[in-house]
Amino acid sequence: MAYVFDAPRIVSLPVAGSDARFPVHRIYCIGRNYAEHAKEMGATADRSQPVFFLKPADALVPEGGDVAYPQATSDLHHEVEMVVALASGGRDIAVARALEHVFGYGVGLDLTRRDLQAAAKAKSLPWDSAKAFDHSAPVSALCRADRTRHPRAARLMLSVNGTLRQRADIADMVFTVPEIIHELSLLWELVPGDLIFTGTPAGVAALARGDRFRAELEGIAVLEGRIV
Repeated sequence: MAYVFDAPRIVSLPVAGSDARFPVHRIYCIGRNYAEHAKEMGATADRSQPVFFLKPADALVPEGGDVAYPQATSDLHHEVEMVVALASGGRDIAVARALEHVFGYGVGLDLTRRDLQAAAKAKSLPWDSAKAFDHSAPVSALCRADRTRHPRAARLMLSVNGTLRQRADIADMVFTVPEIIHELSLLWELVPGDLIFTGTPAGVAALARGDRFRAELEGIAVLEGRIV
């Protein structure tokens, strides 16, 4: 097939212990999924209606490393999150069957232009410019679920320049992984290659050029990098 210009490269993530890579389709994110983070942002965690948004696949920064400070902001914030990778999908996925679709787990940062997000919220406008920008999704290598099983509890942590900023347990999530997959499948048809950012705990704060970060989903994945 001939294209009028070179087709975009396939965005992918490494898989721990394998030479094969995980091709990424979409990046789904859930907001307000830790009660203390919702509180620090002046909101409440509400189980009646999950809050979803998306990032483009090419926002990924595989395995961290140098992450470019984005343009058009003076208030870039870190949000550490467990990342779920899907090997299969579908519509209307039952909660009880949801984990059957999971390929593996990693850890990532939902980088946020907080000043742009605040301005959008004040005018009830979409968050896209605050969340879906270039290099806004550094993610670790993925660890297969058949090696880690499906963690129901694990410490999620982020340190910046050696100082711990965020720490919680994924058991504190408002919506569990099976519930998130179910709710997403009511809105979109999920497919192999989809990634899900599962929300961030309290402690979000600003990053500056030169800052070094270390994110960890205990026993599963580590992500290190620097803001440049």
